[in-house]
Formats: sequence, structure tokens, C-alpha cells
Amino acid sequence: MSELRRPPAIEAFGAKGFRIEGVMYERSVLILRDHVSGWSGEMSPEALSDVLAADRADLEFVILGVGPNMQPPPKALREAMAQAGVGLEVQTTPEAVRLYNLMAQEGRRVAAALVAV
Repeated sequence: MSELRRPPAIEAFGAKGFRIEGVMYERSVLILRDHVSGWSGEMSPEALSDVLAADRADLEFVILGVGPNMQPPPKALREAMAQAGVGLEVQTTPEAVRLYNLMAQEGRRVAAALVAV
């Protein structure tokens, strides 16, 4: 069995982006394997290629925060995630932040791709 993760916590979010572990990110973000990076916010297999390439031992599923209003991700992204064996949970960004923080506290191996709101 692989070791449980302790992903970084999202402390705040809003019009300027996200504050994660005391660092401000003024854009959309991707959290993967305990690392935070800027993300274009583009919901495509190409823009999320790092997630698709991640070792399944490092990742249970991805939480996709799609912005302030619920919308389904493009079919190509849903199909790519399914083909890679990656679970995908789609929510508005505020709901996705709450779920991500809950999963992070539990030490779950979860990634988050969050569109800034």
C-alpha cells in the first residue's frame, strides 16, 4: 500500500486567485503530487497532460473546479481521464476547494485543477 499524501491546503480564494500554504497564486492552479503550479484553466487533455501521465499510485482522482457556474468539461477531457483510469469529480470552484481541502486533510491522493473565480 502506498503512503498517504499530505497535499497543501487552500487557505483562501477569490477574484485574485488562491492562497495556498501562505503563497498567493493570481491565476488558475493545478495541485498534483503535493506541488502547486499555475494552470491555464483550459479544460483539455493537453492542458492537463501532467495529470494524465501521473502514476496511479500517486493519484486517486482529480477534482476539477470549473469556475463560478457549473458546466461539464469537454467530452475529450472526460474520455482522456477515463482512458487513463483517473477519476474525475467536477464542481464549481468554491465547492471544489472545499472538497479538495477535506480530502487533503484526510491525506488522500487527490489532485485539483481549479479555475480562478
